[in-house]
Amino acid sequence: MGASSGRRLSGMQKQVLSLYRGFLRVARSKSTEDRHQIESIVSAEFRRNSKQVDRKNFLYIEYLLRRGKKQLEQLKSPDTVGLSSLNVSLSQTKQS
Repeated sequence: MGASSGRRLSGMQKQVLSLYRGFLRVARSKSTEDRHQIESIVSAEFRRNSKQVDRKNFLYIEYLLRRGKKQLEQLKSPDTVGLSSLNVSLSQTKQS
């Protein structure tokens, strides 16, 4: 097997995957109920963005990454139990 047999990920794709894994890692530190809620919201949000956001719209992807990193930092706080207050829909951000 050659090193080029699999598709290589771009730097941005690696950042997105790293952010996703970060959310799942933090979710494990929460209660079982909160963990399931967080995992559900995170997977739905990432799946929705993967379908709706143009892969070449780097500015918007970078914005989503920054927003996601801030949300992840908030979620790391022991006082934060869920993500519902952190959700912003794509339609709200696209109108600007």
